[in-house]
Amino acid sequence: MKLPHERFEYSALPEREPIKLPNGARMAVYVMVNIEEWDIQKPIAREYVPSPAGVKTVPNIPNWAWHEYGMRVGIWRVIDALQKRNIKASASINACVCEGPGEPVARAIRDLGWDFMGHGYAQAAMHTVEDQLEVIQKSYKVLKDYTGKAPLGWLGPGLHETLDTLDYLSETGFKYVCDWPMDEHPFEMKTSAGSITAMPYSFELSDLPMMAVHAYESDTWLKRSIDQFDRLYEESASSPRIMSMGVHPYIIGVPHRIKYFEAAFDHMMQKDDVWFASADDIYKWYKGENA
Repeated sequence: MKLPHERFEYSALPEREPIKLPNGARMAVYVMVNIEEWDIQKPIAREYVPSPAGVKTVPNIPNWAWHEYGMRVGIWRVIDALQKRNIKASASINACVCEGPGEPVARAIRDLGWDFMGHGYAQAAMHTVEDQLEVIQKSYKVLKDYTGKAPLGWLGPGLHETLDTLDYLSETGFKYVCDWPMDEHPFEMKTSAGSITAMPYSFELSDLPMMAVHAYESDTWLKRSIDQFDRLYEESASSPRIMSMGVHPYIIGVPHRIKYFEAAFDHMMQKDDVWFASADDIYKWYKGENA
């Protein structure tokens, strides 16, 4: 077990050498679509409709169905929006989706050429599973067998890790992780099995905490995304930055929000020096630059 500053060194952004993105890009943007399968026989991962009297109900029909809407309807709106803009996303996916009733969703994103990123085997924080290493290894194997290539990245369910998770991830073969939203450049972290790359990520641009936890109006996502992009684009004149956008089909894929998702990309795509990449693409560029 290692504490954070035993894994990485402090680095002040103004003191770094500017990074150089491919093809002279000024900044990079990647979108992560979270694909999940919730077990109706267990406490629900998220609640939009609170359980009566604060009691955790099992089965939790309305909230389970909220998630299932994303798999049946919302995901196809998200796919359509990205396809129309020729943007390849990263799919942070529970590995069990590839083996269960949601497999048609996994098949569709595999056919689109999206990168698959580990997101646990089932939707459960790493603190709660009996054998963390076993879950991570199972997730890795299922995704590798299903896609035909080893997954590179990992986003923990809820972004949660224990202080040992990085060692298990690196030992298994994962190369980068998005659970540490603390920078706008990739950086290296030490593990018992070598280094693992921390990918820039912002949970303040994730639709789940914004919409389901803090209950902002739907257009807040668009305003915040544009504000984030515009400031990063301005600052990228001296040092290119990386921006992430994390979404869930049962949140951003509903009729009253999807137009804001589309409008955010339409705003960003007005700049011709922005690299719309997958998280895997950014990782490969970073490792090539720092080989």
